[in-house]
Amino acid sequence: MVREPTQAEDVGLIAEGVDEEPIEGNRRLYAGWRLQAVAGFGALYALFHMAALNGVSISSYTGVTIPLLPQFPMETWNFRIFHIAGALSLGFLMYNAMLFSDKDDNAKSGLWDKIAYALMLPAILALGVSFWFAFMIAGGDLPEMSGLTTWPAFAGTPIYNKEVWYFGLPLLVATFGGIVLGWLEKAPRDRFRASDILLAICAFAVAAYLIAIYGTAARNSVGTPFVPIGVAFAATAGSALILELTRRVAGLALVIITGVFLVYTFTAHLLPGILAVQNPYDWKRFFGFVYTDAGILGPTTAVSSTYIILFIIFAAFLQASKVGDYFINFAFAAAGRARGGPAKVAIFASGLMGMINGTSAGNVVATGSLTIPLMKKVGYKPKTAGAIEAAASTGGQIMPPIMGAGAFIMAEITGIPYQEIAIAAIIPAVLYFVSVYFMVDFEAAKLGMRGMREDELPKFAKLVRQAYLFLPIFILIVALFMGYSVIRAGTLATVAAAVISWMPIIMVRLFPNSLPEAAVSGMGPCQIWKAFELAGVMSIQIIAVCACAGIIVGVISLTGVGARFSSVLLDLAGVSQLLALFFAMCIAILLGMGMPTTAAYAVAASVVAPGLVQLGIPQLTAHFFVFYFAVVSAITPPVALASYAAAGISGANPMSTSVASFKIGIAAFIVPFMFFYNSALLMDGTWYEVGRAGVTAVFGVYLLSAGVQGWFWGQRSAWFVRLAVGVAALFMIEGGLTTDVIGIAVVAAAWLTQKVFKPNPDAPIPVRGSD
Repeated sequence: MVREPTQAEDVGLIAEGVDEEPIEGNRRLYAGWRLQAVAGFGALYALFHMAALNGVSISSYTGVTIPLLPQFPMETWNFRIFHIAGALSLGFLMYNAMLFSDKDDNAKSGLWDKIAYALMLPAILALGVSFWFAFMIAGGDLPEMSGLTTWPAFAGTPIYNKEVWYFGLPLLVATFGGIVLGWLEKAPRDRFRASDILLAICAFAVAAYLIAIYGTAARNSVGTPFVPIGVAFAATAGSALILELTRRVAGLALVIITGVFLVYTFTAHLLPGILAVQNPYDWKRFFGFVYTDAGILGPTTAVSSTYIILFIIFAAFLQASKVGDYFINFAFAAAGRARGGPAKVAIFASGLMGMINGTSAGNVVATGSLTIPLMKKVGYKPKTAGAIEAAASTGGQIMPPIMGAGAFIMAEITGIPYQEIAIAAIIPAVLYFVSVYFMVDFEAAKLGMRGMREDELPKFAKLVRQAYLFLPIFILIVALFMGYSVIRAGTLATVAAAVISWMPIIMVRLFPNSLPEAAVSGMGPCQIWKAFELAGVMSIQIIAVCACAGIIVGVISLTGVGARFSSVLLDLAGVSQLLALFFAMCIAILLGMGMPTTAAYAVAASVVAPGLVQLGIPQLTAHFFVFYFAVVSAITPPVALASYAAAGISGANPMSTSVASFKIGIAAFIVPFMFFYNSALLMDGTWYEVGRAGVTAVFGVYLLSAGVQGWFWGQRSAWFVRLAVGVAALFMIEGGLTTDVIGIAVVAAAWLTQKVFKPNPDAPIPVRGSD
């Protein structure tokens, strides 16, 4: 008996399970009641944000107000404190301190478990004291001293000692003890670990105390020598928890950079030159300052607690409804037949998915697991396949309208309207992806590659009938440009994703055999709950990273080191503005190496952008310059996270993959310099100026790709023709009328040389002293 093909097989779908979240080597894999408990925590955490951001107030129906429990609308600082505490608690329960090994499956409770359980007593004491303190404040029983609400004096105990002995020391002992035990304690991958539960309790103790104290006049003392000692203890413990979770979910790079800034804070008075400060900072003043809106609770957390978490929920709804699989299949159906087809699919699909998920390396893992093997199958070398995927996924971070949440952070830091930023990003994003496309196409032409066969691809005619699955993104873009707030637009798009997920089923029921189901199923209550659960887990890394970046921002704000870098740029600009821009580029890339895009930009914007603005560069141009180089640090050797992730899939050498991805994404290293010379590339100018700049720049990146790949006008080219074409590309990208004429003349000369003299493309570059 011959089995009839399913609808999916009949359509020839390739992508399946692309939306599934990759499992890290240190993530716990719970089952049973543990899974339900953690999943419920994650779902409620994401649902809390959706409700808070849209002003849904449960307390308004009950009329009951309980101290420390969220009441909507929440005060800004309290909302951000609660946002970080929830991510810390969920993160410690989800991610182990070390990678799991087979030995962990048989691990049994031992001495470290007993110590962790013992340390829960001081952690619970600190948490209980925080709640007691909050109830005292709510009851109005606290006196004031020097304008600051204090702890009530009882039994003649000094206030200072009470904060130390009943809250501060127990919290620090539990926090640092839990972190150390996390490195020592072993437990099966499907079990809770005592030290992680301990750290989760500490996270809520920190939040409870800070929410209580920051609701009083004590907020006015932060950053001064008069900050309450309890705030310093809570901020110290909170900073340690943030650093430890960042290490677990994002590696050591950002933690080490943060550690360098922390060491600098307490040693700056000993350093020479521009790094020196006049007076040393004591521990109490610094940590009382860093856990405020000038540091951890500042711009990075402001964005992660609003825009980023909202778009993570949107992405989770797309994943839960399997719309992402449709995006990939659509890309294969549209571009798979072209030469080097899977590579061009990677450009389209990875750019689209990377725009939403906000992390280059994460997108490489999600889409690269499908595209990289197919690229190797049609003839790309492993390192080239990995490099293409890394470059495309990185480009998603500069793709409007979402830009991997970068646009929202830029709007928060600069005060420039989001719509203006998204519009300004259009031409640079086009230039980047056009450049990558031509790089891929010319590589395929040189190697004589074919596209994928018709029987290897999904049926475009049927998939195109499901183009309405793009509607959530279309609704998002339209709502943003109609003037809706980002939160309202993101919420509408999320609701649209759930509603539209039912359309394939409805269409198939109404018109049998007319549409493929394409692995898309309607989202019922269980799928919606699953989407919120997925969003809660997906948000952990980016929230930890943003909070950690906030520590660096706090150091820069307190010490004024950013202003000193600005003075260095001004001095360099006196010699050469191009030299100053090159220095700024190097700093932005160095600060971004090993860091997710969001954190990389936030830190670089604090250190580098103010100096560029002082050079007279418009604020938008300066921040785009910094943002681009913070993004491309993901494919810049020697530390290139996106390239390393791609190399892990392709099986190529990580360093050679990063070098190849650097070459493929070369346009991203050149175009930002052109912002300085031609602001029309950022939509600043008349329609004629913007149009001419866009057209000539696209032609310029075409020439740049031709020069780098050595494929010009349908054939391989000699080294001097490549050099001439590359020079012409720079003139065309610059965008001035004179430079355009020069560029066209150089291109014409290169074309005539290639056609008339037919130079040998394999001729070596002459070296002085050789025969």
